[in-house]
Amino acid sequence: MQVSYAYDGSFAGFLTCVYESYARKEVPAAFSAPGDTQLSLYPEREIITSEDRGGRVFASLGNKISGDARRLVVYGFLTCLPDRELHLYAFIRLGYEAGPAVTRRLTDDRVAVLTNAVRHLMREVQLLKGFVRFSDCGGRLAGEIEPKNRVLPLLRGHFCGRFPAETFVLYDRTHREALFHRPGRTAILPVDTFHMDAPGSTERFYRDLWRRFYDTIAIEGRYNPKLRMTHMPKRYWGTMTEFQED
Repeated sequence: MQVSYAYDGSFAGFLTCVYESYARKEVPAAFSAPGDTQLSLYPEREIITSEDRGGRVFASLGNKISGDARRLVVYGFLTCLPDRELHLYAFIRLGYEAGPAVTRRLTDDRVAVLTNAVRHLMREVQLLKGFVRFSDCGGRLAGEIEPKNRVLPLLRGHFCGRFPAETFVLYDRTHREALFHRPGRTAILPVDTFHMDAPGSTERFYRDLWRRFYDTIAIEGRYNPKLRMTHMPKRYWGTMTEFQED
């Protein structure tokens, strides 16, 4: 009988699903997590997250397949790939059969689809390292992003390393979670609603100064909106100071 695995949406929960599928000798036809809008036509089996069982699967990914394969699974879980869990599960099953060579099977859809999704994730992370704009909100830095993928776990090291002595928050509108940092402590937590304080006079001054600098260095004779959107995709403009009006 085909079943759908319902889990809590965490990475440990997904790995627990992998463990349970092998223990029960069944291949789940679908996965569902809280917040999913798509209804499943299959009977649902609830999988309770087990750190121990999930940890055993995580260790086996590196031991029985390879470190590269495990990294692909970790990053793949952060992507916006439709039916992400099914693709990850198919890759894991293939990896257990093929071993370390699995990541080189780029002509196999079970590998290619996941590899392309992770490549998209890493490109978005790289772009956001330059596109994130922080504002001074009462002595604390605050910024917002609207990414397609769950990028905060991969941006954490960059911004915490860049601003180790600052207190800041970076909010992900898409996934409703935020990276909180203060000296010595960092956490990524779910946040249902997030509102930045209205900018003070100093913040407004620096925002206007940045916009004027951005406009001043532009070369009118070389204005090329299509090229600009290639290097700075328009979907990021909504959270960038130089494209906003106070």
